[in-house]
Amino acid sequence: MSKRDELITKYAADLKDKCGVTADMDLLTKVVIGLGPSIYNADSSTVSGSDEKELATVKNNFLIKKLGLSESSDLDGAIASVMETYGQSNRNKYRAVVYYLLVKHFNKASVY
Repeated sequence: MSKRDELITKYAADLKDKCGVTADMDLLTKVVIGLGPSIYNADSSTVSGSDEKELATVKNNFLIKKLGLSESSDLDGAIASVMETYGQSNRNKYRAVVYYLLVKHFNKASVY
């Protein structure tokens, strides 16, 4: 099993255990591939739910640029909702899991 496959399995377990979501493995794999080498770096593979700068990056680089959504207050609300679903007390919020939940929230699987 490759390192990427191991990470995908770990992300799917996180979705199930911490978010109560059964992952669409095909979509999760595409999201992980889309993240490229960032999933292998300890800092870039996670999202800090309390860092405003980090959340702005998620909004601008992922929701607006990647998913093609337009700037609105819905974006901040969706990010807050995903962080709540993942659990505010959960220290390690994997970027792949956060992005997967956002793709599902906005029904944007077609981007992948």
